[in-house]
Amino acid sequence: MIAIDRRSFLAAGAALAAAPAFAQGSEDAKLRAQLDAIFEQTVDDSPEFATGLGLDKGARAALKARLDDNSLAAKQRRLERARGWLAGLKGVNRDALSASGKVDYDVVAYHLDRQVYGGDRYKFGSAGRNYAPYVLSQQNGVYSDIPDFLDSQHRVTTAEDAEAYLSRLSAFAVAMDQDLERLRHDVALGVVPPDFTCGLTLAQLRALRNQPAEKTILVTSIAKKTADAKIPGDWAGRANRIVFSEVFPALDRQIAAVTQLRARAKPDVGAWALPDGAAYYADAVKNSTTTNYTPDQVHQMGLDQVAEISARIDAILKSQGMTRGTVAERLTALNNDPRQLYANTDDGRAKMLVDLNRQMDEMYALLPKAFRTLPKAKVEVRRVPVFIQDGASNGYYQGAALDGSRPGAFYINLKDTHDWPRYNLPSLVYHEATPGHHLQIALAQESDRIPILRRTGYGSSAFSEGWGLYAEQLADEMGVYDKDLLGRAGYLQSLLFRAARLVVDTGIHAKRWGRAKATQYLVDVVGYTPARAQREVERYFVSPGQATSYKVGHTVWVKLREDARRKLGPKFDLRAFHDAALLSGNMPLVVLERHIADWTARQA
Repeated sequence: MIAIDRRSFLAAGAALAAAPAFAQGSEDAKLRAQLDAIFEQTVDDSPEFATGLGLDKGARAALKARLDDNSLAAKQRRLERARGWLAGLKGVNRDALSASGKVDYDVVAYHLDRQVYGGDRYKFGSAGRNYAPYVLSQQNGVYSDIPDFLDSQHRVTTAEDAEAYLSRLSAFAVAMDQDLERLRHDVALGVVPPDFTCGLTLAQLRALRNQPAEKTILVTSIAKKTADAKIPGDWAGRANRIVFSEVFPALDRQIAAVTQLRARAKPDVGAWALPDGAAYYADAVKNSTTTNYTPDQVHQMGLDQVAEISARIDAILKSQGMTRGTVAERLTALNNDPRQLYANTDDGRAKMLVDLNRQMDEMYALLPKAFRTLPKAKVEVRRVPVFIQDGASNGYYQGAALDGSRPGAFYINLKDTHDWPRYNLPSLVYHEATPGHHLQIALAQESDRIPILRRTGYGSSAFSEGWGLYAEQLADEMGVYDKDLLGRAGYLQSLLFRAARLVVDTGIHAKRWGRAKATQYLVDVVGYTPARAQREVERYFVSPGQATSYKVGHTVWVKLREDARRKLGPKFDLRAFHDAALLSGNMPLVVLERHIADWTARQA
């Protein structure tokens, strides 16, 4: 999984300066000017985005002391702005663009069109790329986003940076009240999350609230940053006063609102219970997969692929002498084998991180077999911060800072190390780091061909998550499991999990499955522990459609490669295919299909 709102890249000035020169007055020049203007307006409108990109300095230094405006008025303003951008793009003659210009046009136009459509039709939650119907959940809300943002992304090297941190800390209370405003608006429209989601949200709100202010990450983070930078002043004391007098009351208001909401919530309701719920979910699947598949088609795709992958795992397990029980039961036995487990202690977690970083280094040596172009940026494996691990996903990738001050990182949730048996960890790293998300994203961020707007956003989950699964398959094809059949079973279990997600996500939101049924399906099919399966299912309830992007994306990636291989025969070059697919950046799958078809025709 990728933290998509944290795409960040190399210095903007250098990136823009290195952009290709276009003939004055050409349609490519006209398009690039529009896309660069959209980027500049987006950065100016989002202080958090500017910080993530390392652009909160110089003329934009004031942004470092602010947080994003997430009010209802700002939401409407951004919708109208997107409508204006889309109208501006329609003034460009697409037919007169170069091949790369057509891709840029198609990508941005697709996303703006979907943003305007979703914003006009659904007046609650978020109907952007991946739909999120609930303002507050265990995964949504500034109450969890901002503490993580301040700790991991707000750099403090001067007293001015520390003052900006305190200003943002005060703005945190305002941002929580803006979430509360939107929550009340949506509840009035009939948008009520399932009761268990309210419970999880309350637990996380209280985890931040029910501790001394000076012990919160909000205070300890500024204390550590100023101490490390040797900046004199009572920064911790000042932060403590803001948390106690402003942040805690805002948290109390959210806790009271979610408590009231829980009293009217129903158990296990999916997107079908939302206003215009069936259409909302169909659009959520369309947005997340960037295809035209219906929920029923995705459900059947999942059932078919679960059967096919299970048969492959069955053959491997039998070859290892594991013949009794279903595939899931045998995988469960493997999961519980002490030889497969790291100690569920801080020492065990530290050893796992060392092993994963070593494995990543070994993969780097193999990459030239499949790639002509490799990124310069490095990536590290880190632990998901403890203070958000209860609601966080099992793992996610975060891009490097735009100014090079922060490397890319794969965050793994180590709340319980027994969720991560050794045999399926290699595939996880190949997916999240390299040749998966990090390689794909870093190549785009270092490109001098792709507009900075597309290098810092306008990405498709289906493209990136599909690539992550394709990268897992590629690692197998490169021979990493030739002497590790259980590792190959772990890779196939990863594919099986994503195929099962197609069944479960559509089951919840289109076929009215409850949490228990969805959880048991993952346990029965994939062999995950009930706790891990339930955490996954709970995420699907609040992010309808997003989980379908992985396996649909993988299916399209493999199909495009094999179609090109079949059409080109001996002319097919895997490394050239990867250059063609990655160096043009992230794009909706419907655009990728056209792009690869054009590339294949040129190679023939």
